Amino acid sequence: MKLLAQTGEYQEGLASAVFNNSPVNTVQPPLADTFLDVLGIKKAKAAPENKWIEIDLSEQRLKAWEGDQLVYDFLVSTGKWGLTPVGEFRIWTKLKYTLMAGGSKALNTYYYLPNVPYTQYFYGGYGIHGTYWHSNFGHPMSHGCINMYTPEAEKLFYWTQPYIPPEQYSKNPTKEDPGTRVVIHE
Repeated sequence: MKLLAQTGEYQEGLASAVFNNSPVNTVQPPLADTFLDVLGIKKAKAAPENKWIEIDLSEQRLKAWEGDQLVYDFLVSTGKWGLTPVGEFRIWTKLKYTLMAGGSKALNTYYYLPNVPYTQYFYGGYGIHGTYWHSNFGHPMSHGCINMYTPEAEKLFYWTQPYIPPEQYSKNPTKEDPGTRVVIHE
């Protein structure tokens, strides 16, 4: 998986995408600013350091927690053509949109996916992000990332730390605003 330098902004003019050597439709540009309340995005009740994400590979589920209080519970798709790393991590950058490319044309696993929405990298090029090229959540489908239904990825993106306002495209954690903890297990 190749990690490309990105600003987090939507990239106009990148209309073609490829997943497993097959063309797929790309995500459309945002039509209006996001209104978090209308989308049902929950405001944090716990201190940011008490937020954490649990990803259960055997159940293909992502759970967002504030301490021991469950906030979100989503079906996801984890690694099929590449293993999803197991362990404890922290979100190290957030990008509203990013380009992802990798895989192998010879093995029919090649992908070129512009404008992948609501990406939160937690370990090198592995991230939690929205998905427009499949809707087979609950089954492994990725090259190691955590694929989510895009509206749910958006909710998670605005819930996690570091906090990012809707008008901003990218954010890195700081000592004062660290990345949310991510725990991945079998």
